[in-house]
Amino acid sequence: MLSFLSRHSSLLLIIAAVCGFAFPSASAAVFPYLPYILFCLMLFTLLGMQQRELIKMLALRSVWLYAGFHSVFLSLVSCSIALLAGASASLTLAISAVAATGSLFATPAIARSVGLEPLKAMAITISSTLLMPVVLYVNLLLFQDSSFSLDMQSYLQRLVIFIFGPMLFSAVCYRIVPRNLLSRVHAKLSQVTILLVLAFPFGLIGPFREVFDQSYSAGIFFFFIGLAICALYFLAGYVAYARAGIDEGLLAAITSANRNVLLTFTVAGSYLGPDFLVLMGAIQLPTYCLPMLVKWLNRYLRKSTVLKTSPSSNTDI
Repeated sequence: MLSFLSRHSSLLLIIAAVCGFAFPSASAAVFPYLPYILFCLMLFTLLGMQQRELIKMLALRSVWLYAGFHSVFLSLVSCSIALLAGASASLTLAISAVAATGSLFATPAIARSVGLEPLKAMAITISSTLLMPVVLYVNLLLFQDSSFSLDMQSYLQRLVIFIFGPMLFSAVCYRIVPRNLLSRVHAKLSQVTILLVLAFPFGLIGPFREVFDQSYSAGIFFFFIGLAICALYFLAGYVAYARAGIDEGLLAAITSANRNVLLTFTVAGSYLGPDFLVLMGAIQLPTYCLPMLVKWLNRYLRKSTVLKTSPSSNTDI
């Protein structure tokens, strides 16, 4: 059953978002448990990765250049578009917070499910998360008044719990648990990790549904804003990294569009303005449609590449 569900995880992610929208009370009930699910997701994902290789990858200049692209460059682009389009101060602040947000901790599991490299996905997820407080602080300084202050203690605690804690536990497991046993355990856990991701679209979309209940037009407006943000980040990531190959382009695209808005909300709280919580829910469905899109693009691009590189047949007339 787990294997079957894992194979169809891309469709299940979309269904989870739709179900969360259809049942907002159930979505609200799941929301408080998402941090615990996030911890298990990180732990299970890291158990399948060599810690030495992950640390080596984190030392690469290219990983941190991506983090700058993910947070700094996309902040400049999306906030500039918002200002030029005449967006309200509250919406611009919300967009700036989404732009500063690091990639989803679920990104490695999603990357694995669509056939991309989970180790590199984890490295750029961690680097973009570590860069987030600096970019978020600057964005809030620009678009919020001077009375705000980030809860850095809370943020550092979450870094220890959700990144360094699982990394340490994983490193200990690799030292004391036989590799063959660990490989067998991870083969099962890898099927569970993508299922844990289902809780996030289901649990985060509730506030967006509340806006729909109050005003249908406002709900449609926020949906299109969320869709535009995801599309912009996805296309920007692919265009920026496509020259390095199809895998690099698609990995950058899906990592750029995946945003760990729950962590940003936890860190900055009320300083993000009233529109952030709504926007956080509005981007869930577009975000979790991306794995299915990436699977289709992967097949299409590779097929196109094969056709372009294959020698044309000569026909004698």
